[in-house]
Amino acid sequence: MLATLKAQADALGAVNCLIADTGFCSEKNIQACEAAGIEPLIAVARDEHHPGWRERHSEPAPLPKNATPVQTLSHRLKTQAGRALYALRKQTVEPVFGIIKSVMGFRQFSLRGLKKVTGEWTLVCLAWNLKRMAALRPQ
Repeated sequence: MLATLKAQADALGAVNCLIADTGFCSEKNIQACEAAGIEPLIAVARDEHHPGWRERHSEPAPLPKNATPVQTLSHRLKTQAGRALYALRKQTVEPVFGIIKSVMGFRQFSLRGLKKVTGEWTLVCLAWNLKRMAALRPQ
């Protein structure tokens, strides 16, 4: 993935932070991100869904000097800034598909074949984007 991000840097822009879930947490992945100049924010383990207010509004204890990369990552995720960045993973695109299905009435493709379906989906996305632009324009 790091090689793909580097290859697409011209189109995407420079990547400075990688946010991933627990399945990607390993010392090797953390070191690969840091070598590429990307700050890794990879979940170390599953956290409880509703931590207490003290835990949510406090900073973790200082990190020991001889901490491993995984311990450093875990500490970074427990800071206020780390939690705010990792929370970006919770954003979802699912409402867009629900609106396309229920509001716009697009439930199945009318055409067959990859090229034709791609064209039809492009029209649906165009309609969605026009609908959003109209809704978001200044009054």
